Amino acid sequence: MAEPHRSRSLTVDAAADYRIQVQGNLDASWSDRLSGVAIVTDRQPGEAPITTLTGEFIDQAALSGALDTLYDLGMPLLLVECLSVPDSRKKG
Repeated sequence: MAEPHRSRSLTVDAAADYRIQVQGNLDASWSDRLSGVAIVTDRQPGEAPITTLTGEFIDQAALSGALDTLYDLGMPLLLVECLSVPDSRKKG
């Protein structure tokens, strides 16, 4: 299991990449409303679909807004994971 990112390098007003998983099917057309994240739904026979949203949120307020939208849609939250923080990004 990967070691989680240390909180010392993440602030509430900094951009970071996240992975969010919810139970249910969310169409990719919601991407624009959810900060332009990639949306992929996995469907396994006999199981509830799992939708994964992956991408950058400009700050934690944007992340919170996306989570609020998913809540309003009635999608149970399964995972919120910070994938990278600003000081760990590679400069291009």
